[in-house]
Parts: sequence; structure tokens; C-alpha cells
Amino acid sequence: MSKAFKYTHDILIYPFGLIILMWVIFWFEIKFEYNFNEYGVYPRTFEGLRGVLLSPFIHSSLKHLFNNTVPLLLLSMATLYFYRKIGVKVILIGLLCSGLLTWLIGRPSYHIGASGLVYVLASFLFFKGIFSKYYRLIAVSLGVVFLYGSFIWGLFPIKEQMSWEGHLSGFLVGFVLAVVYKADVLYKTKYTWENKEYVEEQDEFMLQFDEEGNFNPIEPEKNDQEDNDATDEIIITYEIKSKKSTD
Repeated sequence: MSKAFKYTHDILIYPFGLIILMWVIFWFEIKFEYNFNEYGVYPRTFEGLRGVLLSPFIHSSLKHLFNNTVPLLLLSMATLYFYRKIGVKVILIGLLCSGLLTWLIGRPSYHIGASGLVYVLASFLFFKGIFSKYYRLIAVSLGVVFLYGSFIWGLFPIKEQMSWEGHLSGFLVGFVLAVVYKADVLYKTKYTWENKEYVEEQDEFMLQFDEEGNFNPIEPEKNDQEDNDATDEIIITYEIKSKKSTD
């Protein structure tokens, strides 16, 4: 398996695997009339700790599930693409830590849904891009703001049925991961003239420009043998044969 294929495989398999699992669980609930809400995070109880792992895959309604599906898919793929060496770790650590923080600060209620992980990834991509000072990753940060800037309102208790504690936990965990993780970002091309040892007067290319900035290419030197080869006469002869036709 080539590295390129494995890399593309990882970008697709993990995000779609999460999404498929979420939808299968929701289908199971509808099909067999089962309610998994009690497997969510219930703060400050031993039993509620199981929700740290299980709650991202449990949703209360089709709308709830759909609202988490698209951003989770896009943000997880972006994380795996731009931060290929730590993308999977960010997703797993973000899932665990955001769930634990929700367990610590949440209201005494079942907290379910993948929105906490969505906030982890959105926060990580935004802050990591800003911290990197690399134009491509800054563009990713601005893209996150453009697409999901309204997520900021989810950090406040503006809706009774919304787990703003889970959103806030995800946002804080994403910020911490962006600060702590020393990720290898996309390769930044470094040109010769960006090196400290660069001397313009020794650059053969720059010597082809005159004082007025006109480009005067230097003709490569030719040896005598090349000149002789160029002037040698090449004689091409053609032999034409007739072919008798037969009835």
C-alpha cells in the first residue's frame, strides 16, 4: 500500500466511520424503539462516566443528528488533512477530554451528541492556524470562522435543552490542544534568497539583470567540438522501389 493511498484512506475512513456509526445507532433506536439517552454523560456520577465515550454517538432527534453530521465530517477531514501526523490523536483526545470536562462542569442531566467534538475540532483548527502564522492554515482558520462563526453562541446558556457546557468544554479543549501540540504543518517552501547565507552578487541568475533591471541571459559557452558537430553536413539519401501490382 503506497503512502499516498494510505494517507487518502485515513482522511476518508475515520470521518466516515464516525458518521456511519452515529447514523446506525440512531437507526437502531428508531427501528427497535429504544432510547440510549441514559448512556450519555451525567455529570459527577460514576455511572455517567460511560457517556464520555458513548455520548458523541447518541442523538435525541434526526435534526440533532443532521446538525452534527455535516460539520463533524468536514472538520474531521480538515484536521486529518492539514495535521496528518496528529489528526487522529486530536480527535481521540478531544473526544475524551471534552467529555470529562463536561462531566465535571455540566448540569445534572444527560448530555448527548457529537457537538462537543465538533467544537473541539473547530476551536483547534481556528487557533492552530492563527498560531502557525502560515498563510494556508490561516486561510483554514478564516474558513472555519466563515462557516461556523455562529457556533460562538453555543457557548452560552441561551437554550434550556442545549448542552452549552459540552460546547464550552469542546471549545476549551480545542484551544489547549492547539497550544500544546507541536504539529508538523504543511511544508512551507523556502527559497534560496530567504536563507541568511544568501549573497545577491553571487547569484548566477541575478547576474543576468543589468543595473536598469533588464534581463540579459548569459549564453552558455560552446567548445570547439560542439561547433564542429553543429557544422557537419548530414546527407540523407532515399531509395525508392516500385512494387508490381497483381491481378
